[in-house]
Amino acid sequence: MQRKDIHSEEPVAGNLHGGFCGGRKRVICAPTRHNLPHDLLMKAVRKHMDSQWALLYIERWLVAPVQKADGTIVPRTQGVPQGSVIGPVLSNLYLHYTMDLWLQRNYPQCPFERFADDSIVHCYTERQATIVKEALETRFAQCGLEMHKEKTKIVYCKDSNRREKYHSVQFDFLGYTFKPRQAENTVRMVSFTNWLPAVSNKSMTSMRKKMKEWSSLRTAGCQIEDIASEINPVIRGWINYYGKFYKTKLKSFMREINLRIVKWARSKYLKVRPTVLKGLKWLKAISVKQPDLFTHWTFGVLPTVEDRSRMRRESHVRICENFSVEIPGFTR
Repeated sequence: MQRKDIHSEEPVAGNLHGGFCGGRKRVICAPTRHNLPHDLLMKAVRKHMDSQWALLYIERWLVAPVQKADGTIVPRTQGVPQGSVIGPVLSNLYLHYTMDLWLQRNYPQCPFERFADDSIVHCYTERQATIVKEALETRFAQCGLEMHKEKTKIVYCKDSNRREKYHSVQFDFLGYTFKPRQAENTVRMVSFTNWLPAVSNKSMTSMRKKMKEWSSLRTAGCQIEDIASEINPVIRGWINYYGKFYKTKLKSFMREINLRIVKWARSKYLKVRPTVLKGLKWLKAISVKQPDLFTHWTFGVLPTVEDRSRMRRESHVRICENFSVEIPGFTR
């Protein structure tokens, strides 16, 4: 395959706040769909293993037929069985040779990140991104892979210094949404638009689903310390992962936890049952006496009487984002 020359393109200077783009204007989001050819996969495995019995069992496992619910036996001629322990290891090994080493060898000026079958490739210009994308599609086809046509796209890293209009300016990767967001220069005390990651809507939906599973919040007979014992380890994990970047988005989301605790308190105590406001005041008083009771309180998400109105605004913003409605003067 002939490789087009893209080294002659003049690099675009990056801005001071473009750490996530590294001065590059475009990124290629390339989720991969694959049915790995068994012969090429075993060739990669043999490069790292010489144990004959292990190779024998891996090859047998790959070609083991699938039995459907109606008893039909379907032979397996390609791909890796889903849900297996060794499957992700073999897929990662295959993509290492198919994509990682190939990109490093052919396009060293385009750094990339890959986790399992999701990858991001950084490019300077749209032309460069188009060339690399087409080359990747050809490479994948040669190796029995294909890009996910609906999810693969070229994204423009828009911010205060990169103001071109482009149809796609955001993408999701590893539970984060990368998009233009409002930031503040603490030295000059001015706000600007930066390209930043924050917890994605899909991740927040998953966390809400987990919240609904907390049994202590559905049990009026337990104590608030019992609730803390159940939910603190989960919240700590969320903060450790999603709290690395743009903490304000995660803090705003975690105010829902306070409201869920208030809902539990209103089912348990008559004095706070009449209104949500009474429940918030009750929870705020507890946070003053025991500020370390809940992990999200130590993260800065203390209960306030403004939580109710704030959550109403957040719900409105969330609906607008889901329907791609632009909110004037509001950058998330």
